[in-house]
Amino acid sequence: MAYTIPNECVQCGLCVPACPTNAIQLDANNNYWVEPGLCNNCEEQNSPPACLSYCPDNLPVPLPQKKGRYKVDLQALPTQYLFADGYSNPMSSAMVIWEACNILAKGQIFPWQVDERGKVYHERQVKQGKGKIEFRLADDLISENPETLSYKEASSLLESMDIRSTCLHLIFAASITALEKPWEQEIVLNNQQIETYLGLDKRKDLSKASKLTLIKALVQQPCQLVVNINWFQQGKIKSFSTPPDRIWHLVAIENHFQEDSQGYKHLVSMTFKLRAGIWSKYFFNIQGYKEYLAYYQYGTLPKFLLSTVMGVWHQHEGAVRIMLWLLFKSKMGRQQCITVLKLMYVAYGEAKVREDSAEREKRKRLIRRFESDLELLASYNIKAVFDPVTYPLKIQPLWARLADIPEDADESLDFWINDANNEDSITNSPPPGKWNLLMKSRILQFQLPSEWNEKLSNWENKKQRRSNTKKKVNNLSILDGKQIANARKLQGISQRKLAEKLGKSQSWIRDLEKGRFSAKHHDRLKIIQVLNIKQ
Repeated sequence: MAYTIPNECVQCGLCVPACPTNAIQLDANNNYWVEPGLCNNCEEQNSPPACLSYCPDNLPVPLPQKKGRYKVDLQALPTQYLFADGYSNPMSSAMVIWEACNILAKGQIFPWQVDERGKVYHERQVKQGKGKIEFRLADDLISENPETLSYKEASSLLESMDIRSTCLHLIFAASITALEKPWEQEIVLNNQQIETYLGLDKRKDLSKASKLTLIKALVQQPCQLVVNINWFQQGKIKSFSTPPDRIWHLVAIENHFQEDSQGYKHLVSMTFKLRAGIWSKYFFNIQGYKEYLAYYQYGTLPKFLLSTVMGVWHQHEGAVRIMLWLLFKSKMGRQQCITVLKLMYVAYGEAKVREDSAEREKRKRLIRRFESDLELLASYNIKAVFDPVTYPLKIQPLWARLADIPEDADESLDFWINDANNEDSITNSPPPGKWNLLMKSRILQFQLPSEWNEKLSNWENKKQRRSNTKKKVNNLSILDGKQIANARKLQGISQRKLAEKLGKSQSWIRDLEKGRFSAKHHDRLKIIQVLNIKQ
């Protein structure tokens, strides 16, 4: 049973450092209260509650069970409600978001490094070292310029990192799509929204206090990631660097209480206000994208993915990591082959795979775990397509081999009769050296669920249309030097006169006509217009 602090408390604060779970907190009016989801009655201490022992007035009392409905007072309105179509929502898919998702998904098994000051960091190289993104960890959630953690300080944070926090990270990335300047504007989310997105509203085995504490913890974890970026010039967009800044700023957590007839306050709701870090000014800036000053990178967040992560994370962390990785990888093209070794690195971490590869029994357990994770993904219509050359039927998972069995009874009987006469029966034991064969195997692609696949197809078609339009315009305006010279002479225009009309020098026109260089696209369009060249 959780404890609570009555209204007659003098707010001396002596109980705060004594609480082993940090359940005693300050509210907006600077009054102490006990978060019921964190208070465990000091059961592990085998002694009276610490807050009761340290309070000079013996005020903390057991919080009676809440009766009746949870009545929530007026709160700040949410930024937007996601998944308007019931299936998916646009989201920011910049590399910063992808790599942060990868860090949150792997937590302690992520390959962190330590710099010369003893600080933990991770560096993601971009374009063979032309650019880089550096991630660090901060313990506090308030400071605008947080101190990053050393390896020793970060250990407890990494141990407590929950893979479910990736869901909140993705919800934030989807929520900022409603904002024009997410680095300046705030997003507002309440616990009811988050419970619906994650499927927690259907969990009857969790109390209201447990849900609120879980959501609060999951919201906070992405806000502890700090990033700084050094980006290279790409086309018309110039190179840039950003100072260390949080990926997500937790601006405020508003707690909403309901008072019962006995005067006890019950926590009934929470509202979270957040703001995207400075990274969004460069990677999710629609106006900057139009002016060739920044990028506007977006993808699709399927709703089912959030509830799936929340449902299977405990027993199938590997499957969850693959699913989250595919969320971003598929946007780069679904036809890319993926090696089994790479996929295992994604699911279990490179260190784990290398360690298990040294012992036969560990290898066998890892193969069973990998095949079980692939089977789980297939049950959610995320189906691996095995390369028949490098990943032949004899080393494919048993569930995949059994998938071809006909449902009709007569056809099924014929199938088993034929299989019994086949040397490569689907029920045969795996061949010797299966591990070595798997390390050379490839998965051609993953077939995706319809709601995910449809959005991805629309995005690919849109990208293809832009590419085709660009090629068409370029092809229509290709001009060689002789063609320009002939058109100029037909119009009776000198090189000097043409240069004046184009705002160029006469030497530029002369070199262009001699074929020493080609005009840029916008210059070619001007030449076509001035010389009335028909394409």
